[in-house]
Amino acid sequence: MCGIVGFTGKTSCCEFLLKGLSALEYRGYDSAGIAAMQADGFSVRKAVGRIDRLREEVEQNPLSGVCGIGHTRWATHGKPSVENCHPHFDTERRVALVHNGIIENYAELKAQLMKEGISFASETDTEVVAQLLAYHYEKDMKTTLVKVLAMLKGSFALVILDRAAPDTLYCARSHSPLVIGIGQGCHYVASDVCALLEYTRSVYLPEDGDIAVVTPDKAAFFGLDGKERKRVSVTISWDTSAAQKNGFDHFMLKEICEQPQVIADTLAHYIDQSTYTIRREHMPFTPEQAQQLKELTIAACGTAYHAGCMGKALIEQFAGVRTDACIASEYRYQTVVEQERNPEGHVFLAVSQSGETADTLAALRKAKQLGMRALAFSNVIGASIAREADTVMYTLAGPEIAVASTKAYLTQVLLFEILALDLAHLRGKMNDDQLKAALKHLVELPRQIQSILNQRAIVEDFARANRACHDVFFIGRLMDYTTSLESALKLKEVSYLHSEAYPAGELKHGTIALIDERTLVAAIATQPQILEKTFSNMQEVKARGAYLLLIGTPPQTPIEGCTVWPIENVPWYTAPLLATVYAQLFAYYTARQHGCDIDKPRNLAKSVTVE
Repeated sequence: MCGIVGFTGKTSCCEFLLKGLSALEYRGYDSAGIAAMQADGFSVRKAVGRIDRLREEVEQNPLSGVCGIGHTRWATHGKPSVENCHPHFDTERRVALVHNGIIENYAELKAQLMKEGISFASETDTEVVAQLLAYHYEKDMKTTLVKVLAMLKGSFALVILDRAAPDTLYCARSHSPLVIGIGQGCHYVASDVCALLEYTRSVYLPEDGDIAVVTPDKAAFFGLDGKERKRVSVTISWDTSAAQKNGFDHFMLKEICEQPQVIADTLAHYIDQSTYTIRREHMPFTPEQAQQLKELTIAACGTAYHAGCMGKALIEQFAGVRTDACIASEYRYQTVVEQERNPEGHVFLAVSQSGETADTLAALRKAKQLGMRALAFSNVIGASIAREADTVMYTLAGPEIAVASTKAYLTQVLLFEILALDLAHLRGKMNDDQLKAALKHLVELPRQIQSILNQRAIVEDFARANRACHDVFFIGRLMDYTTSLESALKLKEVSYLHSEAYPAGELKHGTIALIDERTLVAAIATQPQILEKTFSNMQEVKARGAYLLLIGTPPQTPIEGCTVWPIENVPWYTAPLLATVYAQLFAYYTARQHGCDIDKPRNLAKSVTVE
């Protein structure tokens, strides 16, 4: 949530600031602004709405300067307005800054400053930081920053301009993402590497509590005690084309269509396909650790939580390990019955596409405080969750720009498939031949997904024909219910239609009262042991006048009026991934029919870095 950019160099900062903010649009925002250092102070441009409006403002009133900052704002304190838009300044305009996060004690700090006669131009918590820096300024900005950061409670990534140091960016990070890119005679700052891919692959990844003093030629790092810290740059391997549409109308469709490749890439990383064995060097458990494992707790948010629910089913079924899947924002606050916890045999697993999800990171920290070993699934190398976990498994999905997650979800579920099979093998639940057979089925996934994508016109036609439906219910049992949860979330995210998921067996316990002739019921039916029961539920909703869609195994006796998107001749553990691809396409084409802003749905952010 929110996007930050900064530049210091020998050339104009304006182009990077605007392009960088455009690359961060997926994070969600309602307004945007930039500021550049000038000989006589700061030059500022702000706009409410899309970045195109800010670009128009800059074209009408050009902005120059070689050191500048920019920001896309997601309103938390104060409505979307030019006054509340970043960058923010102190009263004397000595300091300009942008901020991602929430200052929890801003009201108390603001009251103290107002008693000193300082007036405020906005309703934001961010302006409090700018005013504090100016009020407590002594010697230089780094010294002042050390003092002021000690006063702040909450989360923040800050990039600051000081009128006394016209070529310098001052950065600070605490529980909010920030990356510093290394250029030729310049440095870049951003919330996410996606903003930097066009310009550099060499980056610094500041850690929590870091202060960075960044000039065109150097980035120096310090702790909250003011002492210098050593940070080593890393190289980002992502392809720049991953952050471009490449002929697709939307990033969401592009990323759906990239799934055969990212699944193949992830399979190649974790599976030796010449022998159909798992590459042990990439796995989090040794044979001894697998035998000692008594319980696994998975915590995640949103789509990643649904991947965790899939993981629970897979690990319990294959490996026989008790597994809980928790919503991270609940887990971090719930009571833990410590006498039931055995840290030696209890492992925690955090799942996050961005690796920066605030609630998931907090849940991971809680688990570590309880003495658990902490694992993580992340799509971003060097992200906070990846750095704080004891062991990381990376999804090789590449940058995911659309707010609605598609390819990251599939690769997360694939990691759970591989992890579950590995644990089953290490714990003696599966022999070598059984493991090899299961891995061969996984290796078939890219081809099977591509086959569905090749038929996406039938999904588009169905979305067009059912455009008038005002409610969409997804039903399923066991893993099919989890697929229903993800399918409903995807549809409501991008199309704004009312969409819910229910266990098929719960229909008669209230939900069926909502069914009428304007309702579409989509049944997910891939799990062999409960197919007939799900088919019976479909007949019940058909009798109430609902439109019917089946994604999965077709019934032997066709259901009259039911559209079928078949998934046949695949094992129970890979079928849900294929059903998900159909559901992703349905969400996309339904949103197109309704003219929605598919890549940037209203009120949503890609990376939720605040609670």
